[in-house]
Amino acid sequence: MAKLPILIINNAILFPGMEYRGETTDYIDQGVIDAVDKTDNKELIIIHSIDNISIDDVTEFPKIGLLATLTLKLNIPNSKMRYIFIGLKRIEITSYEEENGVYYANYKEIETAKDNTLEEDKYLNMLYRNYEKYVREISSVSNAMLGEISSIKSLDKLTDFIVSFLNLSPEVKKSYLYELDSTKRAINLVSQLKEEITLAKLEKEIEVKVHKRIDEDQRKYYLSEKLKIISNELGTVNSKSLTIDNFNKKLKKLKCSNKVRNKIKEEIEHYNSINENTPEASILREYLDLMLSLPWDYKTRDVTDINEIETTLNNSHYGLTKVKERIVEYIAVKQNSPKEKSPILCLIGPPGVGKTSLAKTIAKALNRRLVSVSVGGINDEAEIVGHRRTYVGALPGRIISGIRKCGSSNPVFIIDEIDKMTKNYRGDPASSLLEVLDKEQNSTFYDHYLEEEYDLSNVLFIATANYEEQIPTELKDRLEIIYLDSYTEYEKLSIAKNYLIPKALDEHGLTSLQVNFSDKAILDIINYYTKEAGVRNLERLISKILRKIVKRVLTEKNPVFYEITSKDLEEYLDRKIYTNRENRETKLKGVVNGLAYTEYGGDILPIEVNHYKGNSNLVLTGSLGEVMQESAKIALSYIKSNAKKFNLSKDIFSDDIHIHVPEGAIPKEGPSAGIALTTALISAFTNTKISTHIAMTGEITLQGDILKIGGVKEKVLGAYREGVKTIYLPLKNKEDVKDIPKEIRNKLEFIYVSNYKELYKKLFVGEEVCS
Repeated sequence: MAKLPILIINNAILFPGMEYRGETTDYIDQGVIDAVDKTDNKELIIIHSIDNISIDDVTEFPKIGLLATLTLKLNIPNSKMRYIFIGLKRIEITSYEEENGVYYANYKEIETAKDNTLEEDKYLNMLYRNYEKYVREISSVSNAMLGEISSIKSLDKLTDFIVSFLNLSPEVKKSYLYELDSTKRAINLVSQLKEEITLAKLEKEIEVKVHKRIDEDQRKYYLSEKLKIISNELGTVNSKSLTIDNFNKKLKKLKCSNKVRNKIKEEIEHYNSINENTPEASILREYLDLMLSLPWDYKTRDVTDINEIETTLNNSHYGLTKVKERIVEYIAVKQNSPKEKSPILCLIGPPGVGKTSLAKTIAKALNRRLVSVSVGGINDEAEIVGHRRTYVGALPGRIISGIRKCGSSNPVFIIDEIDKMTKNYRGDPASSLLEVLDKEQNSTFYDHYLEEEYDLSNVLFIATANYEEQIPTELKDRLEIIYLDSYTEYEKLSIAKNYLIPKALDEHGLTSLQVNFSDKAILDIINYYTKEAGVRNLERLISKILRKIVKRVLTEKNPVFYEITSKDLEEYLDRKIYTNRENRETKLKGVVNGLAYTEYGGDILPIEVNHYKGNSNLVLTGSLGEVMQESAKIALSYIKSNAKKFNLSKDIFSDDIHIHVPEGAIPKEGPSAGIALTTALISAFTNTKISTHIAMTGEITLQGDILKIGGVKEKVLGAYREGVKTIYLPLKNKEDVKDIPKEIRNKLEFIYVSNYKELYKKLFVGEEVCS
């Protein structure tokens, strides 16, 4: 029994007679080669690596190894060594041991017969024949291999030679190496060769069919191209072919998911298979046009410089601090966390305060494209989610149509007048909008016409509305609401000087060297020619003045500098439309100013009461809504139940009572006129005159409690515009007054009341504001 060092190889299976070339990879391999160099015949034992077995677990090493001899050793840089071994014969390993970090194997040789038996000769011939067939079938195997095996007369050597060159897995090759019976190896190898021959024939058959298919496709392509050339020569064009070619070119350039791409391919193939003149072909063309023109995966690059965004927003709009801060915060978070979904904003405020123009500025600041869709008056949910393609005249919904039009999957998308949608038998468009405006759902928005999911999560949706209470509840829950309040006259003055006038001058081809507006002139336009929460009419009037100036500049021979003062306004804008409240009568009987929040912002709501002999009838006029009518009845009931406290005779309640709110064509609604109705009734019953410089708002209960109301800022600003000096508010609304600009707040007197008796003492007992 002898002992030799062992070398574990894992990148090849070595058989007797085969050469192995390697390179030392670490100090262990180096030690093995050095140990081999010290042996008498420079021999070693090669074993092959076994999966999941550590080199230290020698008990799991194979019992069959390969005796090999070192024929070349060459030192190379990096302290490595190259070597060549030649396999000699199989040996049986009896044990393993370690010395100085090198593993050795004790082994004994395996006896083999020198000559073949008759049975072995039979298998030898079978191997010759089958290997010859194998070489003929496998084009990658050289015919020279047949010459090499013809000289091998030993069955043992022939099986090893053939196996070493076959494309077999390492595990299969190991099974041949560890099999000591050459006859068994030969039987297995014959079966292996037959299997390889069968697979090779099958591959050839498949290859022939593939080539035939390719040849057929090339033939069709050739004929198709030839037909196009002939058609062009004859002056006729196959429009369907051109359409399909155009679709395929667009599809090649389109960035989209594999699912969408496969869907488009199917539809193109379908279109190719039908008659071009059928209605179905027309529907398919429109559908494919949509699919190929949608920006499935195209986004514009956002501006990420926060300072630049703030500058753009501030240069375009005055004030609006909250919404500007929200946009800047969104960009900051987006930079810090790219996965952040776009917010769903809702700007609520009166007309003209800049909701839509602000959304346009946001798009400009972010370098995004802009889409604007109005949903006011929509009552069909198909307007949002599209019609099914089976219907005649089917179209995609407004959302997908808008995305298609802008050509980007991350635009700023304005959904205007979200508070003016209607609901009827056709459907509920508000419910359809849920999928659009819900951040958790809009990444898989499904349009019925498109029939594929579209990702809207990158879209920055900005909804606009005038009345928060009219927004459907289920939608409001998904929206991040930002209020845009009415502008004060000083804010309007600043907007006019810094934004509207420079813009209008530029649009009319004028400069500040030709025209100037005095501050007093601008304020007079605001107070006497407009009555609005925003600056829309103010902008129109400025343009009207400039149009007249442009006409004069072009017709007069000697152009002059135009200084627009208050005195010039009647010349340009005719007489004043609104008179200042301060010039009106200051005290009236049975007339009290309530406060209302209209679509144009805050405004005073004069309430008139008269009573006369009758049958205790209550007459309500002025287009009062149900809630306001109920407020009038509550006010009257409260007065009746407290008649003694208010020094009223019960006989007065036998009169007919008429309550009227002027501007009867305009509907009025809401409970906040409760205390104004009560005061107007008591004023009429007691013949007490109430100053027109007083206004009030608050809901009243049967117990006289005054409840909190909404829209305080808008109502106060409206009252201030009308010359009101004193405002009665519910005590619970005291904190809301802090939102009113300081310059307005300091010019008004606010009186807070929690029960009507407190208000009664101020108005009907005190002497300072009533007579």
